[in-house]
Amino acid sequence: MLLNKSIIKQDKPKLKCAKTTGIMSDFSKNRAILLQKKEENVENIKKRDKFQIKNKIWLILSGAVIGILNGFFGGGGGMVCVPILQKVLNLDAKHSHATAIAVIFPLSLISAFIYVINGYIESMPLLTIGIGVVAGGIIGAFVLKFLPPKAVRIIFAIIMLVGGIKLIL
Repeated sequence: MLLNKSIIKQDKPKLKCAKTTGIMSDFSKNRAILLQKKEENVENIKKRDKFQIKNKIWLILSGAVIGILNGFFGGGGGMVCVPILQKVLNLDAKHSHATAIAVIFPLSLISAFIYVINGYIESMPLLTIGIGVVAGGIIGAFVLKFLPPKAVRIIFAIIMLVGGIKLIL
């Protein structure tokens, strides 16, 4: 018991000594800085969550527009999907194109199924063009791996421009 009281008595002078040398004030400053950083982190998380909710809503609405375009025209949703992925999610050109393909593939299957049911698909063009599309898709996926993102953006912009001009004329 006596030993414990002597330890307690020895601790009190050390604390007083620490206060006078500024160690405790440094501790208080550090604690205040940590609390301020914690508050800033909480605010940043709230802002990020709001941004993510806005992004999700924007992506859902964009997905609906892409679906409508792909269903109505039988394709072309990727032309809208790529720029949206680049702007909203800040994906680079390669990731945007790859993600767009993954998004458009099931959508195209559903659209094609509906076109078959309604009798809009001709078998001869489907078979002949289909062979070229499959081969071109495989080649394009391999080439995408080696092209720099800037080259992919330029090629995509040229194709969109030429396609738009052809549709107008």
